[in-house]
Amino acid sequence: MPRRNNLWANIDWVTVLLFLILVFLGWFNIYAAVYNPESQSILDVSQQYGKQLIWIGAALVIGFVILLIETNFYVFFAYIIYGFVVFLLILVLFVGKEINGAKSWFEIGGFTLQPSEFGKFATALALAKYLSSFGFKLQRLKSMVLIALIILTPAFFILLQNDTGSALVYFAFVLVLFREGLSGVILFFGSLIALLFVLALVLSGMLLNIILLSVALLVLLILNPRFKQFGRILLIFTLSIGVFLGIGEVVPTKYQLSDFWVAGALTGAVITLIYSIRQKIRNYILVTIIFTGSVLFSISVNYAFDMLEAHQQVRINELLGIESNPQGAGYHVNQSKIAIGSGGFWGKGYLNGTQTKFDFVPEQSTDFIFCTVGEEWGFVGTSILITLFLTLFVRLVYLAERQRSGFSRIYGYSVAVILFFHFMVNIGMTIGIMPVIGIPLPFFSYGGSSLWSFTILLFIFIRLDASRLDHLSS
Repeated sequence: MPRRNNLWANIDWVTVLLFLILVFLGWFNIYAAVYNPESQSILDVSQQYGKQLIWIGAALVIGFVILLIETNFYVFFAYIIYGFVVFLLILVLFVGKEINGAKSWFEIGGFTLQPSEFGKFATALALAKYLSSFGFKLQRLKSMVLIALIILTPAFFILLQNDTGSALVYFAFVLVLFREGLSGVILFFGSLIALLFVLALVLSGMLLNIILLSVALLVLLILNPRFKQFGRILLIFTLSIGVFLGIGEVVPTKYQLSDFWVAGALTGAVITLIYSIRQKIRNYILVTIIFTGSVLFSISVNYAFDMLEAHQQVRINELLGIESNPQGAGYHVNQSKIAIGSGGFWGKGYLNGTQTKFDFVPEQSTDFIFCTVGEEWGFVGTSILITLFLTLFVRLVYLAERQRSGFSRIYGYSVAVILFFHFMVNIGMTIGIMPVIGIPLPFFSYGGSSLWSFTILLFIFIRLDASRLDHLSS
């Protein structure tokens, strides 16, 4: 009988094939994005597409070497790899090269290397190692603190490099925790916080707090429809807000009337909380705490927003429709949408994109590579590309679910969520539904660091999957 642990027989060649298709499609589109009629050879290493071919060749070698390494290596050295990458993230702050405002690059000869890209697979290894450790329980406070440290440590040092986009990618690891038993309540509150953040930027403070209070009172009425108790709560809020609004009208002060309204609502919430605790009405206690937290969070949003870089604030305002400047901060997205829309159904044809040829779209070979596909291959081309990516994600989830070890399953889900986050945000920002945070499209965008890091991330999982039956072999 043939051995069941034959490496090459157990490799998931479907995933490898998808990887190769995406990599070489990316190469052809990089050629289209920076096409130079004076240097028509796609092998010209003085151009980006020639350099990308070198990166692709190196990536294939890296992938092959990873497949030859025993899987125990990744388990045993997970923390060491993680610690080494964190060290590089710290080191680049002192000796790194600054490019586009981010001090995130090591310059080695004529090449540059971005350690933040390699932090993704290192964090995935460390997280898988910890979550699969003997006796691990996700619900413990100690476990949650250590998980937060594993995820946030590299994100923190990347933020110090002024690379917010790369740092945000690390929050995708939270999705892995839900597969491992994290309560959906956390996802609910996370979504609520994101919604409040957007509403706090779009709506005035007073209007938002009126909406929050109305929703809170409606929920209280639904949960406990006894009119006598609800009437007391309504009276408490009405009197509290009325008193503070009266003070705001009479007493000369630098504060606006909306500030007194918020103060009155918070005072009413505190009184309601005390009343609910004394009456032992659990539903009222919970809703009042959520309302109070929502109001306080919405107040803090503007303060947090002011701490962002000016260009980040403008991009968020552009996305939310608060301001519009198609010749300024919105230029990238505006030109990208024009390029994609001009492709129509079938596209203009390979190397025939006018937006591409005349350099209307900045960063078209890296962050905005998707608009090249949209202009030259149209709706059909973009649909095929999206289908390829979605097929890869579904395949990764399928592979993760069939793993026989917790380490491999957790790492597999980490690979899926990281790649999906990049895919979602990158394509979303090119069509104007996501803020421009400058992250590449996996396997597709120009760049050696990103291609190599994604290759390592993926091929480690392919190697783990190929060894899933080793312990059953004779």
